[in-house]
Amino acid sequence: MAKKPIGKAKQDWATQVGRACAASGLQLTTLRRQVLDIIAKAPAPLGAYAIIDAMSRAQDKQVAHPTVYRTLDFFLEHGFLHKIESRNVYAPCEHLGHRHHGILLICQVCGRTDEVESASLGKLVKEIAARSGFSAQSQMVEVEGRCRICQGVAATTDNNALDEPIDAR
Repeated sequence: MAKKPIGKAKQDWATQVGRACAASGLQLTTLRRQVLDIIAKAPAPLGAYAIIDAMSRAQDKQVAHPTVYRTLDFFLEHGFLHKIESRNVYAPCEHLGHRHHGILLICQVCGRTDEVESASLGKLVKEIAARSGFSAQSQMVEVEGRCRICQGVAATTDNNALDEPIDAR
């Protein structure tokens, strides 16, 4: 299956988030919609200050930081975004509606991220944590490198071709 153009995939993500909010009875307020649109239009993950700056420019006034952070927390809490801890930025979740056991592939050149689901990796991390007496609550492995485009390799297959079926737990 061919990968959608990046802009199209992100707009689809924004539409999916809107549908998920409606289906769950979650309010997609004007502020949340603005943050959603900014993230969807960005070519790479954004930090909170970049989102605040974009909103301030769009509204031609300074936007309060706490309101944007609360909005980001809402999207994180409901599984619509990932926080890339190593860079302190936010990326759209490509697999809405379930717990994540995956890998974020982060391009060091362009900043693009791709999310790859791996139930076997999730199981392995849980087993390793349990052997150490640790109870893992969330799992997302960050891997940095270069995406196909930045490597100069033609993308002839789906970037998520490594996806594995998700356990129905």
